[in-house]
Amino acid sequence: MKIIHAASELGHGNRKVCLAIGVFDGIHLGHQQIIRQTIADARLHDALAVVITFDRHPNSVVAPDRVPQWIYAPSQKIEAIKALGTDAMWEIHFDREFSQLSGEAFISELVRDFGKIQSICVGADFVFGHRRSGNVALLKKLAPELGFQVHGLAAVSLDGQAVSSTRIREAIRAGNFDAASQMLGRPYTICGKVVAGDRFGRQLGFPTANLDVTGMTLPPNGVYAAATLISGRFYQAALNIGLRPTLNSPAPQLRVEAHLLDFEGDLYGSEIEIEPGQKLRDERKFGSRDELRHQIGLDVAAVRSLL
Repeated sequence: MKIIHAASELGHGNRKVCLAIGVFDGIHLGHQQIIRQTIADARLHDALAVVITFDRHPNSVVAPDRVPQWIYAPSQKIEAIKALGTDAMWEIHFDREFSQLSGEAFISELVRDFGKIQSICVGADFVFGHRRSGNVALLKKLAPELGFQVHGLAAVSLDGQAVSSTRIREAIRAGNFDAASQMLGRPYTICGKVVAGDRFGRQLGFPTANLDVTGMTLPPNGVYAAATLISGRFYQAALNIGLRPTLNSPAPQLRVEAHLLDFEGDLYGSEIEIEPGQKLRDERKFGSRDELRHQIGLDVAAVRSLL
């Protein structure tokens, strides 16, 4: 899959393009349906399948008080789109200037820049453009003049409810990983870059990989049995999400840190995905560091027993 930053980078010559447009956070079952329809159109018409998405949630510019937390880190999103068989992905930089484009102007620019658009596929409820002026109705109005087909696909249902990014966030926050995974169509994982911590875990004899998860949707605080894949090898992990109350920090910060069982090596600067599983216990404050060390030992033993 080719990642482009402008239509001119696609290098498609005279071939038409089929576009899937959306925020696509999580690349859940509904998003997959949209992208697969786009790929099917492209194969049918000897065109290129291109996913158009955005480098940040539009609300971060137009409604900064209502910005949802992400389900997927950027790298996860890219890999999920690539796995579907897309030819290219264009992640548009969403800024104040771009937010002022009307829905009609946005589509007209896409036609101008790509030259020949065979089809545009979106979710039936997708809106775009300044003041949400673009929708499926607008696309169908423009289609005859601009020469493309329109697919406005209804949401995928699971357990009698529409699959949505909002519903997945709710499942994650409730610790319902099975439901989140079903809607994602793959196991739910937490992804983040390993950053330097205060080495408190190492002092206790349980070094941890501290993940930068800024802006991400997270499960409830607590300790979880988890798993990760590092350089092709599977590792069990004790995953802690919380504020570490035993340390009595005057300004506690939420941490996501994983002790990888039997791992030796340096992960700083690398990005890892951790799949949380069974919750072992809630976060709680211990009377001393020795008590905490003892409990972590029990947590690790509990993780090993789940293999």
